[in-house]
Amino acid sequence: MSDVQAGPGQVRHGPVDDGERAGKTRVEVLTPRDVPLGGPRAMSVRRTLPQRTRTLIGAWCFADHYGPDDVARTGGMDVAPHPHTGLQTVSWLFSGEIEHRDSLGSHALVRPGELNLMTGGHGISHSEVSTPRTTVLHGVQLWVALPDEHRHTAPDFQHHVPEPVHVDGAVIRVFLGALAGAVSPVRTFTPLLGAEITLPAQASLTLSVDPRFEHGLLVDRGDVRLAGSLLRPAELGYLRPGAGTLTLRNESSQPARTVLLGGTPFEEEIVMWWNFIGRSSQDIAQARRDWTEGRRFGEVTGYAGDPLPAPELPTVPLKPRRNRH
Repeated sequence: MSDVQAGPGQVRHGPVDDGERAGKTRVEVLTPRDVPLGGPRAMSVRRTLPQRTRTLIGAWCFADHYGPDDVARTGGMDVAPHPHTGLQTVSWLFSGEIEHRDSLGSHALVRPGELNLMTGGHGISHSEVSTPRTTVLHGVQLWVALPDEHRHTAPDFQHHVPEPVHVDGAVIRVFLGALAGAVSPVRTFTPLLGAEITLPAQASLTLSVDPRFEHGLLVDRGDVRLAGSLLRPAELGYLRPGAGTLTLRNESSQPARTVLLGGTPFEEEIVMWWNFIGRSSQDIAQARRDWTEGRRFGEVTGYAGDPLPAPELPTVPLKPRRNRH
């Protein structure tokens, strides 16, 4: 998915869980902003990362949540070939089907419960189009920032179908990292966690987690309490490192679905612009020139249309960003 807009979101702070010491488990609630993908009938997405107050959760640097969209009304997803550098893209669907093509020659379908992870590294391009079989499109698109020592790694594409794990009535699908005894074989370049968690109505779940990790819980449906703070659909709750367990409670009368993200704090400054992640304005400007002049990113075959043109760079230097601790 292409990053077409930047702007601040809103942040509120949830109450401290009575069962924990004050300040230790305070939840920072990130609310989304709506971002159109372009075109008069195009779908829009709800973006919770990056925010002005929080650039990353671990190495997770971008989170778009979309749907459920009636593609007969919205036109579905049709993102023309576009470039990426310095990151990995993570595609995860709840419903629908997306056709992925990239400049490595990969041609794959993204389906519910199946992970597609693409490493941009030094440079890759790809397209994403919802298939004619799709009636309702619903899912998340996530980006992971690569550390400086690996951001020029060779591009790659991986596909993985995690086996569901059942814990106290909840269903967990671990697509990256390890949780509840499940371990994903997919390679990442920093310690990460990514998992879909579905909770029955009025159910609670306590999970052992790595205390070195900071965590973010994105709610897709239902009202879910995290460490005592209520998260509503499309909100992302953030917790600092330190806790060895996370407790989730579905306050709804229907099953709730969430995506849990985590990772060790990413201490490097990054520059994010359009679909590129670098360390300086010069990195970004060079990537834009290479895309505009047909270098570095290869060619996507099989897409019926022209690649996306790069927008104009800002007239002022791009500023590096990192989390405020």
